[in-house]
Amino acid sequence: MPGPACYNHGMKKGKFITFEGPDGSGKTTVSKAVCERLKEQGYPVRYTREPGGSAIAESIRDIILDPKNTSMDARCEALLYAASRRQHLVEIILPNMENGTHVICDRFVDSSIAYQGYARGIGAEEVLAINRFAIDQVMPEKTIFLDLPAEIGLERIRANHRETDRMDQEGRLFHEAVYNGYQNVLNANRDRMIVIDASRSREAVLEDAFRIVKGILDGE
Repeated sequence: MPGPACYNHGMKKGKFITFEGPDGSGKTTVSKAVCERLKEQGYPVRYTREPGGSAIAESIRDIILDPKNTSMDARCEALLYAASRRQHLVEIILPNMENGTHVICDRFVDSSIAYQGYARGIGAEEVLAINRFAIDQVMPEKTIFLDLPAEIGLERIRANHRETDRMDQEGRLFHEAVYNGYQNVLNANRDRMIVIDASRSREAVLEDAFRIVKGILDGE
């Protein structure tokens, strides 16, 4: 966890907040909407995402999520996520925070632990070790977790006819393992993670998320 807000040439450092959740939880839609509403109210905020967020990181994202790359080894996948994360951190997250901009990020380390550590069976500690090297102790101040059972998330993806990537195309058992992995991550980080019931309407989830994030930025 980062320490107290530091000052750079008299400027207060921006806060780092992440959104997490299984596929179909609405995390991308909600995090973008929260960011837009905060901008409308005058908050200096930057939306970004993982994997990706910067040119090099987006190129790595394309490799990770390409549906053709079915032969990708699980450890290779974990290393690629960490590599993308490192580039994203140094190019986007840290410079914005130093300039006093709050960063709202769609996914971060917790995703890797849930997907690669638990669902791929590599091990949570192994994946965390890779990412400790990548992030150099930078962690979100708070994480909003959109809690949604795997089967509901998969139903939503099908109903929305969303273009599916390599991770979406995994079977139900994989996505259930992701959800269970997230529950382990949540239990280990109760002080940082705030849970929102994502089975409700998108509007209700958005209202809760906006209220929580605004409170964090206001220091409540």
